[in-house]
Amino acid sequence: MNPDKRSRSAVALAYQTGDVAPKVVARGRGLVAEQIIERAREHGIFVHESKELVALLMQVDLDRHIPPALYRAVAELLAWLYHLERIEGQYKGGAAPLRDAAQGAARGTGWPPAQAPQRGDPPEEG
Repeated sequence: MNPDKRSRSAVALAYQTGDVAPKVVARGRGLVAEQIIERAREHGIFVHESKELVALLMQVDLDRHIPPALYRAVAELLAWLYHLERIEGQYKGGAAPLRDAAQGAARGTGWPPAQAPQRGDPPEEG
């Protein structure tokens, strides 16, 4: 196995309308990380690579909501993904699945954060 793949980490988040915030539903390193990524791609789920964000999310227990300190980073990512899905939906003529999650998140309490970017804004670099 490639050394990069042995040290690779992955975290899967899920958000459902009514949740306080997204939850960590899978996380792992090495082969487990590869399986998480492979399953996501098989189901058409976007895979975003951010070592820094993954390192922080790896500290969250399974089936736990992300901590408020990560709300902004995750909200920016979801807004960016919503934008990508909206563009893809325009080309394919389909609906964007993240739209419902993003709209539901906007109705939740505390999630997304009050300072979240507007949908369609790319995530900030940094």
